[in-house]
Amino acid sequence: MTQPPKHLELTQVDIDFPTPNGPFKALQDVNLTINKGEFVSLIGHSGCGKSTVLNIVAGLYQATKGGCLLDGKEVNAPGPERAVVFQNHSLLPWLTAYENVELAVKQVFGKTKSKSEMREWIEHNLSLVHMDHAMDKRPDEISGGMKQRVGIARALAMEPTVMLMDEPFGALDALTRAHLQDSLMEIQKDLNNTVIMITHDVDEAVLLSDRIVMMTNGPAASVGEILNIDLPRPRDRLALADDPTYNHYRHEVLKFLYEKQRTPDSPKTEDKEKNEDVAQDVQVIKSKSEEKAA
Repeated sequence: MTQPPKHLELTQVDIDFPTPNGPFKALQDVNLTINKGEFVSLIGHSGCGKSTVLNIVAGLYQATKGGCLLDGKEVNAPGPERAVVFQNHSLLPWLTAYENVELAVKQVFGKTKSKSEMREWIEHNLSLVHMDHAMDKRPDEISGGMKQRVGIARALAMEPTVMLMDEPFGALDALTRAHLQDSLMEIQKDLNNTVIMITHDVDEAVLLSDRIVMMTNGPAASVGEILNIDLPRPRDRLALADDPTYNHYRHEVLKFLYEKQRTPDSPKTEDKEKNEDVAQDVQVIKSKSEEKAA
C-alpha cells in the first residue's frame, strides 16, 4: 500500500536557549510526523516544551539541531500557511470583529482578491464560527468566547494549511469552552485543516484529537508517548461520557501524566532558586524572540 506523502515533519529537533548560566536545553530529539487533515493535541506538565514545539512549527523559533518540514519545505520563518490562535484572542480593540478579520485577509489576499471577494470571504469565515451577527461589534462589546471565535475566524480566513492553537479555550468557562470545542470539530470536518493544539485538559484532548502527543518533563523534554484515538466522528460528548473506549483513552493519558511523568518532589531551596533563575532567563529570551519575529 502506498503511504500518504508526509505533510508536517519534526526531525531530531533540539533547541537551546542561551542564559547567563549556560545553554538551557528545552527540547531534545523531538521526532513527530503529522498527516494532512489530522488533529493532534500536545499535552504534558508545565515546562515540557509544548509551546516551544508549536513556535518551531510556526517559524517563531529556530531549532538548534534538526528541523521542521511542511510539505517538503523547510520552516524557518512565519507564514500565512501556518495560522496561530493563542489563548489570548489578540484582537485589536479599536477595530470591529469584521475589521480584525479583514486585517489578516488584506495581508494574505490583498493582491489576489477583489474588494467584493474579500468582503464575501470575511463574512464567510465569521459565519463559520457563528459570529456573522456581531461582525460590527468591537472586542469590548462582546464576551470572551465571542472574542475567541473572532480570533479563530481571523486564522481561518488566512486559509492556512496548518492551524496552530495554544490553549485556545483555556481561559473560558466550561460551557463556552464546550460550545467552541463543538464548533472546532465541525469546522475541521468541513475544511479538513491540519490542527496542532496545546491543551492541559485531558477530556478536551481525547474528544478532539486523532492522536495525542504526550511530552516528557523538561528540561530536555521530548515526545514520551503517542496515543491513537480511534473514536468515530462526529463525536458526541454526552454519548462518550459513558463510552468504555473513551474512558480507556482518558485513563491512558492520566496514567502517563500522573504516574510515568509525575512532577518530581520539590528540590532543595538552593536548586529551586537556581531553576527559577534559569526559567526567568529563558522566558526573557523567548519574549525577545517573539517580539523580533512579530
